[in-house]
Amino acid sequence: MSFSKVKDMFFVVVPAILVIGGAFWATFQFIEPAPPKTITISTGSTKGAYYAFGKNYAEILKRSDIELKVLSSAGSLDNLKRLRSKEQPIELALMQGGVSMAAKRDGLMSLGRIFLEPVWVFYRSDLEIKRLTDLTNKRIAVGPKNSGTRQLANALLSINGISAKTAQLLTLSGSSAIDALEDGRVDAVFLVVAPRSPFIQGLLKKKTLKLMNFERAEAYTRIFPYLSKITLPEGTIDFVNNIPSQNVNLIAPSAALVAKENLHPALAGLLIQALKEVHSKGDVFQKTAEFPKMNDPEYLVTSDTKRSYKDGVPFLQRYLPFWLASFLQRSFILLLPIATVLFPIFKLAPLLYNWRIRNRLLHWYQQLKTLEHNINLDESNELFATNTDELERIETAVQLIPVPKEFSDQFYHLRGAISLVRKRLEHQGKSIS
Repeated sequence: MSFSKVKDMFFVVVPAILVIGGAFWATFQFIEPAPPKTITISTGSTKGAYYAFGKNYAEILKRSDIELKVLSSAGSLDNLKRLRSKEQPIELALMQGGVSMAAKRDGLMSLGRIFLEPVWVFYRSDLEIKRLTDLTNKRIAVGPKNSGTRQLANALLSINGISAKTAQLLTLSGSSAIDALEDGRVDAVFLVVAPRSPFIQGLLKKKTLKLMNFERAEAYTRIFPYLSKITLPEGTIDFVNNIPSQNVNLIAPSAALVAKENLHPALAGLLIQALKEVHSKGDVFQKTAEFPKMNDPEYLVTSDTKRSYKDGVPFLQRYLPFWLASFLQRSFILLLPIATVLFPIFKLAPLLYNWRIRNRLLHWYQQLKTLEHNINLDESNELFATNTDELERIETAVQLIPVPKEFSDQFYHLRGAISLVRKRLEHQGKSIS
């Protein structure tokens, strides 16, 4: 290949490479890296439902070769603190509804509301308690300091005019709180527990305890948008013994799976699939497939999360392993804009190359035309020798032009034009002699 042809190719190929390289660089600014193989979730007590759910998620993600590390915690406030900490590598946390209302939540997003957690207020059957206002000057177990139960109990008691100044708020929770209630050391207990819990079902069957009926349940939902009004129907717990003996109105926050905003979108979609598998079953308070929900009154719901709920399992993941599907999806995202750039390049590169060859031929046509014009002006033949040398220069240069086969006709037309000018000069030379 001649130097001139290499030069022509260089003139076309190098700009194309620069454009393609620029497209790759621009695309890499927006493409997501590969999803990590290990993530961590903060849950709750090792004996609680949150921890058990975390283990369920871990088993499901394991099918896609993702390791989900499940950590226990002191409660939802502890989980929120961990999520916001830059020192702890926590990407996910199970959160009780309403916890974030009194805390900063920027940089976090919701992967959906996953189940209802009724607020159960049990009190001794020898007491007359119809509303929370009746708990004034009473001893109330509201849960540990960093628990979501305590956060919610304080909020509910506060709007009823009850605080640490007007009642004795104790940090007891779970079975220890119930033991204190039965022993007479506590007058009422706040619990936020899923209805399927055997612990709750056992309490409802105790004749020494009563469950508070939230007569103003609807009003609570208007004040606290993260709460829902639910009803425990008569006879639901024990149909034969008719427990409860009448419909009981309750209020319930809905738990959420909360993540850091920078959680990889592919993992978010995988987690949403796990939520649907674990929480779509119905129970006393929720219909089948009612949960998980993407609507969240507390945390940001991203467009990627909404898309995962709407579209379900991505097409490639239905037929391929998660890692292969993720790789192909990212590759497609990378190649799509590149293909958009390559198409016009493939269209323009031949045109640019043709323009360069044509322009070279036109250059010598212009040189030949100028020479012919000079010959016409040389009526006295004074410039015959100069014009002859110029024609020799043009002819020699044209013979060295590397011309592709598709330009052969134009090349020979140019050489024919040179021959015509040469004949004219030869005729002029005869007239001089």
